[in-house]
Amino acid sequence: MAHLLFLVFSVFSAVCAAGIVLSRNSVNAAMFLLLSLLGIAGLFVSLDAFLLAFLLLLVYAGAVVALFVFIVMLLDTGGGTSPARSLVAKLAGLVALALIAAGLGSFALRGRLAAPGAAGIPAVGASLKAYAYQLFTLYLLPVEIVGFLLLITMIGVIVLSRKEEGNP
Repeated sequence: MAHLLFLVFSVFSAVCAAGIVLSRNSVNAAMFLLLSLLGIAGLFVSLDAFLLAFLLLLVYAGAVVALFVFIVMLLDTGGGTSPARSLVAKLAGLVALALIAAGLGSFALRGRLAAPGAAGIPAVGASLKAYAYQLFTLYLLPVEIVGFLLLITMIGVIVLSRKEEGNP
């Protein structure tokens, strides 16, 4: 049953993430982001990480997505479609697609990712100290990468919702 729940939540999250990227309407992209975060929270719940699921929903789904929607509405884009992309944007998209394909190919050829050694890691339970220890030691790089991606996303929302010169 746990394997089935993992597959359902992971496919749901991946489909919603694709909806974020492929959506031309910025409000719809923010709603897809909310649904993707809900799927990730479901994955956390299936891993018995209830605190992380709650914090994800509270901080990211509750605050960040609402902030993005308010930024889009404050800048008065009306959720309209995005303008045609330039050659640089198309080239950047192709580079990103090539990097994703290379990563997936590498993962397929090498097999599973190696799990970190659990010898020096304290057991995670209801202790916030254990969560903090793992967050700032073992998982520091992924947390920093997620923070950087959120910064890039916020800058992208502002750039996408700015007005062109000559448009009222």
